[in-house]
Amino acid sequence: MTTQDTSGSPTTTDRALALQALHRAPEILRVVNVWDAISAKTIADLPGTRAIATAGHSIAASLGYPDGGMPLEVALAGAKTVVDAVDLPVTADLDDGYDEPGETIRRAIGLGIVGANVEDRLRPAAEAVARVRAIVAAAEAEGVAFQLNARTDAIARGGERPLDESIEDAIARGRAFLDEGAALVFVPGAVKREVVERLVAGLGENRLSVIGLPGALPAAEYQALGVARISYGPLTQRVALAALRDLGAELYADGVIPEGLPALN
Repeated sequence: MTTQDTSGSPTTTDRALALQALHRAPEILRVVNVWDAISAKTIADLPGTRAIATAGHSIAASLGYPDGGMPLEVALAGAKTVVDAVDLPVTADLDDGYDEPGETIRRAIGLGIVGANVEDRLRPAAEAVARVRAIVAAAEAEGVAFQLNARTDAIARGGERPLDESIEDAIARGRAFLDEGAALVFVPGAVKREVVERLVAGLGENRLSVIGLPGALPAAEYQALGVARISYGPLTQRVALAALRDLGAELYADGVIPEGLPALN
């Protein structure tokens, strides 16, 4: 069980309930993904920030690991760095939940993490559902309204099968995840309007989570379609690194650091 925070900061229970309310609100929740303490503080300082989401790919890249190849201990430590940096609810990218997804989430809750993306990697449907069930049971045992953003790779890893088949698979898996207690269903690859419309029709309004990619719809349009949440994954880090690369090139060309830079937190 979580303990009471005597420092005046929100407790884990408080943060979980706040994230739950954001997921259930009619307004789409926009989360700008971060990967360390300073990126988390920078985003947290923006007036529109209501919650913080980590990007597992970005944390892994910053520590020299390939996407999906970061050990559990490293992933949890990276997410805890973000939790400790802000007072907002933090939802973490925890890959596929690792070997024992229920235990992974129990440990995550102990660190103050109140939500997670956990991907099915197109495991057999029954196995994927069982892993969601284990996560929800672990959170219930901790007494926390943990917000599982259950990811299905039915479209992203659909390969050569027809898109219609992948969409139906995403809906079937997503419904099963929701029935087990997942808060949302995250479907990477749901970019086009017609695909999102079918997913919302199959899963229900305020149940679908998407990723904002180049060429995707604006967040306001996703909101109008009934999408609950939009995140941006590792793209935020790529933009930051592109800016660093461009600055480096300018400095090598006898440039100067621009004036008016914001103070670091």
